[in-house]
Amino acid sequence: MIEPIRLSRRAAQVAPSSTMAAAAAARALAEQGVSVVNLTAGEPDFATPEPIRQAAHEAIEGGYTKYPPLTGFADLRQAVIDYTAERGAGYRADGVVVSCGAKQAITNALLALVDEGDEVIIPAPYWVSYVDQVKLVGGTPVVVETRAEENFALDPERIAAAITPRTTALFLNSPCNPTGAVFPRAALEAIGDLALRHRLWVISDEIYAALSYDGEAVSFPSLSPEIAARTVLIDGVSKIFAMTGWRIGWTVCDPVLAKAMATMQGQTTSGATAISQRAALAGLHMDRAPVRAMVSEYDKRRQYGVGRLNAIPGVRCGRPSGAFYFFPNISALVGRTHQGTPIDSSATLTRLLLEREGLAIVGGNGFGAPEYVRISYAASLENLREGFDRLERFVRALT
Repeated sequence: MIEPIRLSRRAAQVAPSSTMAAAAAARALAEQGVSVVNLTAGEPDFATPEPIRQAAHEAIEGGYTKYPPLTGFADLRQAVIDYTAERGAGYRADGVVVSCGAKQAITNALLALVDEGDEVIIPAPYWVSYVDQVKLVGGTPVVVETRAEENFALDPERIAAAITPRTTALFLNSPCNPTGAVFPRAALEAIGDLALRHRLWVISDEIYAALSYDGEAVSFPSLSPEIAARTVLIDGVSKIFAMTGWRIGWTVCDPVLAKAMATMQGQTTSGATAISQRAALAGLHMDRAPVRAMVSEYDKRRQYGVGRLNAIPGVRCGRPSGAFYFFPNISALVGRTHQGTPIDSSATLTRLLLEREGLAIVGGNGFGAPEYVRISYAASLENLREGFDRLERFVRALT
């Protein structure tokens, strides 16, 4: 008899990523020859712009195939500082740590800041990995709800009520994945006051900053030098330059904290891929016309999708202001039946949609919002139309 493998408590308490699981299920079905419309992806459907691809070729020919500096090439770190300054935040290049994507950047920050039992406040709905990343480092996630009727805006009073002597940090994500909410300046200023008063660190995930449709998203550390000093800014090239597979993100923060994060990275992945770093540098230096074109196309899809979703009986969808996700409420569909199968949750709904209509979307449970689903509009209008046709056909067949 084979002896069972003993896993750590850490491994047992961390859940798989729901977005990755949904994408994998869609791919597996498509590989069987089934027609699948995959609207799970948190990645642009556009090609990486040509100047970036060309820079990667030049990096290979130029010999950038050795171990890179731990915190990133100096010229890339300076370009990150210049890019951050465009949004009003002032930092030094020795406060930059280039990492293998923004997800690793967040993990580095948590490893450097959070001790066993420390509390980290996470507004919900939240990106699927925040809660489990906090658990991975031994911290305690403290979830604070936002409300759809308030456009998922931050409520500083609810945040304040969640602060205890064990609170170490607070997550911000604006524009927000999954809701598309962009937090107004007044709310961010109130959060900044709380952070300063209670000496909290704010991990401000601004990876979707370029994808804002109803006015520019305010960068949290731009509010004041004092707030910037208590902020770990998370960003990267994945969304703005359609470079998800290149795996380049970064943190920008106080140099002392950056040094601690570099130590953590040095004992895990070391420096981010040299070729990808050179490509990222080209992206930060290039003309932003390709980015503007992508944002314009996302906006067309956004405007189409909101109207289309709200025309489906039992589906209610607010208008996202940023990122590239719809986050409709499907609670009116729960409790109904599809071809004899009861729908008892958004997880059941999304499973049946994939099995019976070949439509892949993500249930809201992993985002801390079980009455919702996330639908990516980082997909062509053609795919969106087909996906919504399949969703509507499914809903109209419910009893």
